[in-house]
Amino acid sequence: MAGRGDPPEGTPEGLPGGEDEYRSVVFDEAFVRAAHLQEFSARERMGEHAQAVRNRPSSWEGRSGSRQALMLVLLILLAFGTAIYLGVRNPYQPPVDQRAEPLRTTVVPLAPRGQVAGGTPARLFDHSPAAEYRTGAAGINLPVAGRTTHFAESQVVTALGIAKDYLVASSLEPDVLSGVTVRPARLLLDPDLLEQFDRSVESPADDGRHALAGWLVRFDPRQVVLADPAARVQGTLRYEETSPDTLDVIADHTYTYAVRPAAQGPGPAGEASLFTVHREVHFRFDREDLRMHRAELVISTVEAGPQACGADNTGSLKPLLAGARAPGAGEGPAVTDPYATGRPAAPALCGALAPSAQPSL
Repeated sequence: MAGRGDPPEGTPEGLPGGEDEYRSVVFDEAFVRAAHLQEFSARERMGEHAQAVRNRPSSWEGRSGSRQALMLVLLILLAFGTAIYLGVRNPYQPPVDQRAEPLRTTVVPLAPRGQVAGGTPARLFDHSPAAEYRTGAAGINLPVAGRTTHFAESQVVTALGIAKDYLVASSLEPDVLSGVTVRPARLLLDPDLLEQFDRSVESPADDGRHALAGWLVRFDPRQVVLADPAARVQGTLRYEETSPDTLDVIADHTYTYAVRPAAQGPGPAGEASLFTVHREVHFRFDREDLRMHRAELVISTVEAGPQACGADNTGSLKPLLAGARAPGAGEGPAVTDPYATGRPAAPALCGALAPSAQPSL
């Protein structure tokens, strides 16, 4: 007869609670190692506040940590690869400092065909082609600047500004004109040109490389002084991109100076006269030049008069002063007007100063 707690038919087989409930389960070694909970030993359970079981790190947690480490490595590699790609594709590369070419110089004296006119500086200027020219640096105007293919507008403006600074330092600075110093112009040169510049100062030569007049305007203070410190200037500046890394600026200006003899004397010998210099300077800038505020001079062509054709003007210009005449200048050299900018410079060793370039007194 069945007990009170048993069903009428007795305890069914296979239900929970029977002693054969886990008979078919095999607790092999892999099952034990994979168990998340592990029972402490009897000795371990005797300790105070000991727990019956402890957690074991699961293999999934180990695999999860490995995956996180792998993902971190992949992210680092991805970031590194992206940086390399952007560095290659980025059009704004770091400045490339290219070596400057040596300056090529041409200095052409312009001899008058008559007597050099004399008078006061104001009267001479008023009756010359420089009458409407501006005074000093105000005559060197910057053009409207825009971007080029590889140079931003700000870089073009910087190049034009450096070119103007050099023209002012080398053509209008009183201490440079009077031979006291060359430092203002030298400070604006690319370091690659300094050796050539220094040699031109110390040992000028008419060799197409070392004529000081190709670098700056300078008078011999023992012979000539400025009668008016403010020269009259007019001309143009233009720019063009010549390569992805170089920007060129062409300066074409006429400078008119009032000069007189260094030893003041009575009569015509002490009068002022005008001396005109037509300078065309070809500048070149790379990005490092723009960053360092310096210039490369590539070509410099100077036509200046009145001078005698045989005068040595490689170190300093030699103006013919009021009342003087140039020997043998009646015929021969081609007539050249230094006020006519925007034209090819005279290739001759000497030219004739156009009568229209002299004051009409």
